[in-house]
Amino acid sequence: MITFHKTIASTFGIGYIGKGGGTVAAVFACLCWYAIGMKYPLGPVEQFSIAIVVTVLGIWSGNKVEPYWGKDDKKVVIDEVAGMIISLLLVPASWQYIAIGLVLFRFFDIVKPLYIRRMESLKGGWGVMMDDILAGVYANIILQLLVAIKLF
Repeated sequence: MITFHKTIASTFGIGYIGKGGGTVAAVFACLCWYAIGMKYPLGPVEQFSIAIVVTVLGIWSGNKVEPYWGKDDKKVVIDEVAGMIISLLLVPASWQYIAIGLVLFRFFDIVKPLYIRRMESLKGGWGVMMDDILAGVYANIILQLLVAIKLF
């Protein structure tokens, strides 16, 4: 069962890349979101369902791999996938918005302003996931504003 959790936490091995793994995982999430959105446009229920499932899997797997890898190890990149998905919720699946979402999400995830850093102090998988979830929420708020002014 630990192999399952390592696979999920590392997003199918992306986390083993090391430095830059979080960005690669976020780009992976963007590519998947774009491909799915172009082929099968997702409604709000489906989008939120995906975000919830990825987040719950991330918390669960983060808790399971922590005894093996330590707290918030670099191999754990499912948090970036969840945060990136949250960044893109209810945003048109155009490459322009997805690219802006990626830049915004990575900015908030790396700089960690506005209480994002505090989320890391939560225990286990919650601490791993919540900083990226909050970064995704902030990125999504800005994206919603850009959509409202019809940037593209």
